[in-house]
Amino acid sequence: MRKLAAGNWKMNGTAAALAEVSALAQAHPAPRCDVLLCPPATLIARMADLAKGTAIKVGGQDCHAKSSGAHTGDISAEMLVDSGASHVILGHSERRTDHGETDAQVLAKAEAALKAGLTAIICIGETEAERDAGRTLDVVGTQLHGSVPAHATAANLVIAYEPVWAIGTGRTPTLSEIAEVHAFLRTRLTARIGSAAADVPLLYGGSVKPSNATEIFAVPHVDGALVGGASLKAADFGAIVAALSAA
Repeated sequence: MRKLAAGNWKMNGTAAALAEVSALAQAHPAPRCDVLLCPPATLIARMADLAKGTAIKVGGQDCHAKSSGAHTGDISAEMLVDSGASHVILGHSERRTDHGETDAQVLAKAEAALKAGLTAIICIGETEAERDAGRTLDVVGTQLHGSVPAHATAANLVIAYEPVWAIGTGRTPTLSEIAEVHAFLRTRLTARIGSAAADVPLLYGGSVKPSNATEIFAVPHVDGALVGGASLKAADFGAIVAALSAA
């Protein structure tokens, strides 16, 4: 399995931020892991052009379930591919919360992504209230089953576990809590897609930064990270890439 360091720029970045991509590519010309950046849609094509010939891959942050149509403001999986993307983030907690996305909607988007030839990074995770109620495994198990296409393979699927309460807060679960969830997800993913689940990267996300990356990457079944704020600067994200390459 090739490990993955994925950066989600969220609604951040203009053309000036592309300098960080060049700096990252120069600092890490041949990392021992896959490196992915998912900028706003306005930057995908320019970033993809800039990343040609480097180790950096480019992805989108969402896609519509339909390939075209009267969907003002949306972007299709085919449009992402046309812009140079290889991956797409789906079901991020900010989409599930801010836009009310359901597992069924995430599944439909994932089906569209796979059909277009993209790798789907499907996000799952519990809220603080769900964690406090002891429902973490029930919640992430339900989200995984309802969001992942049954025909997905290790070649076109990545799962990102992001506890909602840890995103952008500086808080992280304990290493044993991360280990428990990732082991559970590997088992549930096997039930969903079969033996291919053994080679599907399971990413951890939620306040991953250079200071805690090494210890997180040492946890069993953690095959990389989905990084938010720390992916905006080449120095910070590069340190995370280096930690994963050494894991």
